[in-house]
Amino acid sequence: MATPSRYLEAPRRLRAFVRAHETSLVVLAAMIGTIGGLVVLAMSVAVAALHALLFNISTTERLSSQPSVETLRAVLVPSLGGLLLGGALLLLLRWRPAREIDPIEANALHGGRMSFRGSVIVALQTTWSSGVGASVGLEAGYTQLASGLAASLGRGFHLRRADQRIMVGCGAAAAISGAFGAPLAGAFYAFELVIGGYTSASLTPVGVAAVAGYFVTHGFEDLSLGISVGPVGDVVGRDLAVAALLGILAALFGILIMRGVALCETGLAKTRLWPPLRPALGGLAVGLLALLTPQVMSSGHGALHFSGLVSMPLQIIAGVFALKALASIISLGSGFRGGLFFATLFMGALGGRLYAAGVDLVWPGLALDPNVYAVIGMSALSASVIGGPLTMSFIALESTGNLWLTTVVLVAVMISTQITRELFGYSFATWRLHLRGETIRSAADVGWIRDLTVRRLMRSDVATVDAGIGIEDFRVKFPLGSKTQVVAVDATGRYVGLAVVAEAHAPDIDATRGLIGILHHRDVVLHPVMNIQEAIAVFDAAEAESLAVVEAGGEHRPVGILTEAHAMRRYAEESDKRRREAIGEV
Repeated sequence: MATPSRYLEAPRRLRAFVRAHETSLVVLAAMIGTIGGLVVLAMSVAVAALHALLFNISTTERLSSQPSVETLRAVLVPSLGGLLLGGALLLLLRWRPAREIDPIEANALHGGRMSFRGSVIVALQTTWSSGVGASVGLEAGYTQLASGLAASLGRGFHLRRADQRIMVGCGAAAAISGAFGAPLAGAFYAFELVIGGYTSASLTPVGVAAVAGYFVTHGFEDLSLGISVGPVGDVVGRDLAVAALLGILAALFGILIMRGVALCETGLAKTRLWPPLRPALGGLAVGLLALLTPQVMSSGHGALHFSGLVSMPLQIIAGVFALKALASIISLGSGFRGGLFFATLFMGALGGRLYAAGVDLVWPGLALDPNVYAVIGMSALSASVIGGPLTMSFIALESTGNLWLTTVVLVAVMISTQITRELFGYSFATWRLHLRGETIRSAADVGWIRDLTVRRLMRSDVATVDAGIGIEDFRVKFPLGSKTQVVAVDATGRYVGLAVVAEAHAPDIDATRGLIGILHHRDVVLHPVMNIQEAIAVFDAAEAESLAVVEAGGEHRPVGILTEAHAMRRYAEESDKRRREAIGEV
């Protein structure tokens, strides 16, 4: 049963109507799409206002497209902004010790349940981080708040687990669609990264939300949302091979960025620096880098719109490329909140331009189009860091309208994604979860597996016997047919082993050692907190049909028994149930 929302509770008849009609989900998705578009607008306006106030620029200008920033503002604003953010985070940890759940984790582990208040907090932190010039993207805040609002709406209607997860995906689709002006990319961002798969049941709601989010934000041209790509040349067969090598390089650089953020975070933690000073130090570093080029500040959205991106001297492009990567690593590693989506698009475009120039130096006759490889580079690097190869391919298609170029992009992103999975195994979002101790690698729903614990599956009416009893006495106490197996314990009640009743009654056993001589699995047990996958792994390793369940503490007392057959049957039943829910079967 769904946990009701604290902020919204739909009337019971309306809830019943929505749960009974799939089309009602489409209406909710349209509402979520509109909300997601408004979230993108509100956060974008807030960041523009902060930039205008703190850096003395026009609200219609982009910070990262400025030719220069005043020295005092470049140094002080990110530093003091980081100090304020660090202090706020310290207070927040005392008020809300639990960390906030992002859309991917919510759908993977919690059935689409997200905290509305926590989502607002993350959105505010992201807005402030980008507003003071930290090299982070707003996409994380966009998707967090839009998905959090969608989750609250779904809980208000008591949606089923599968439908609740779709609603969270609708929020993310609307946010990405609006932010990048790409409804197809927004929809597939939801399918690949937030829902963890595509089904016919999720197609219409997610698609409607993405289109709604696009039209809400597209009506405000002054914000210049989306990606502006200049004219691209013809794409020929040789570009497939050249782009494949770019995909390899993008994967390696993407892994380097993700590890760099983790190393920066770990390094600052080892210094034992007062936590609020860490983002302040990171802000100071970004401010000093901004004195060399303001394009390292904020998400880089304005820099990617800069008309002279591919026509700049190669030395400048290389410098901006390296400094932007360093600024992003420092910003996220020091504690600023935000994402890497737009930053990797920007760095990928610069890297693609450098790659085209490098290939032309080695093989001058190719004369590669720099715009073409800027598009390929931005898609391949983002695919490595963010994941979602189809999402990045559709961003390229919707930005250029060139189908043949999109085919080449698809080759590069497939290679980039595959190499990242082989060598690293995570996207940036799931890597951060891994560092916190989680094991998930996608938004595929595995939360039900964790809920299906040994405690829920075991039989608690376990029969016990003193392990020192003789075989004849055991036979009298447990005649054939009375029990299948009995748990043997010592004088203090600690688990000793598992006795099979039929084996004890076999005429050819050695009865001289008593019951202790025929006990099985003396060192192999299950614990109540284990999930079903962990339990099945123990069964496989021990080649056991039944195992005792004992307390995890030092007392080691038996509390139940579980058979492999029952565990496998329940696992199959639950898997089939989730599959049917995902594809919309009744």
